[in-house]
Amino acid sequence: MNFDIAIIGAGIAGASAAHELAATYKVVVLERETQPGYHTTGRSAALYTEYYGNPIIRALTIASRPFFERPPPGFADHPLLLPRGVLFVATLDQDPAVDGFLRAAAAAGDSAVEIVRAEALRKVPVLAECALHRSLFEPDARDMDVHAIHQGFLRGLRARGGQVVTDAEIRRIERRGGRWRLHTPAGDFTAARIVNAAGAWADEIARLAGVAPIGLVPKRRTALTFDPPAGIDPAPWPMVCDIEDQFYFKPEAGRLLASPGDETPSPPCDAQPEEIDLALAVERVEAATTLKIARIVRKWAGLRSFVADKTPVVGPSRDGADFFWLAGQGGYGIMTSPAMARAVAALVRGEDLPADLRARNLTAPALSPARIGA
Repeated sequence: MNFDIAIIGAGIAGASAAHELAATYKVVVLERETQPGYHTTGRSAALYTEYYGNPIIRALTIASRPFFERPPPGFADHPLLLPRGVLFVATLDQDPAVDGFLRAAAAAGDSAVEIVRAEALRKVPVLAECALHRSLFEPDARDMDVHAIHQGFLRGLRARGGQVVTDAEIRRIERRGGRWRLHTPAGDFTAARIVNAAGAWADEIARLAGVAPIGLVPKRRTALTFDPPAGIDPAPWPMVCDIEDQFYFKPEAGRLLASPGDETPSPPCDAQPEEIDLALAVERVEAATTLKIARIVRKWAGLRSFVADKTPVVGPSRDGADFFWLAGQGGYGIMTSPAMARAVAALVRGEDLPADLRARNLTAPALSPARIGA
């Protein structure tokens, strides 16, 4: 089967890029699992916030908001973003982190503001006094419907003639006659270009293709859900985050979802939660609140993959423009996906980044694998 572009990985990065590229090219997406988004995409905390990440991540996030607020016709049958807000809390020894947050927010024109303790308690009555030395509130943060976003991109890809092939783990990659041949259990596929959106496996795919890796480090992030105290409805609460990402919790379908904010290096795998990380989440949430987590209802883990500067790697390999990187999104892949997909499509076509991205000081060299020698 012959294609213009083979995208490896059907998570949010591969799905969104494929949706954009299928408007111009004949595209196939090859996914190793039985269902797209099984790993990182399906295990997200599902929050849109313009604070997280470095300036490049934040610019991509802000540039993605118009798409989420006004998606194309037929993309989804309900809103992709819903009100939530984020309350950042800090203990006495976290003053420097709070001050740094406020400086970054002011420089970016963000809506985050410092609020008094009483207002923080009105928003989340279960917070403990020790966690409320200082509090910041970001009112514009939103819950994301990750499933609807991911499926919307996949549906749009298929409507444009693109294909998704599951159970198609890449076993071997060859270069023949100026084209790539990809061998999978679902068959062999040939393409003029590869877009490597394989998440935690992206460096492994590069090695199969004879391309220099980018030094990707997958890191495990653990999450759990638990029941709120009897008689308490947490649905109106904002997400609560430690100012240094030592924990967070948020309402989730009548329960509370929590994480210790762990970033434990891991090989690419079907990540599973470790008991020590679950215990750490319980300890940190209970220390910052009056909550008691008597029973964990559900637990899971996912991998968030980074390079050293925690900036996505997007662009052609130095080994040739026909091997294109789309990797290293960390935990920001979903909320940056619309803007990232447009950037990928432009760069694959050999064009400059779209004007709205350039207006936010985004440049192709800032994303390029060349910046890390790849």
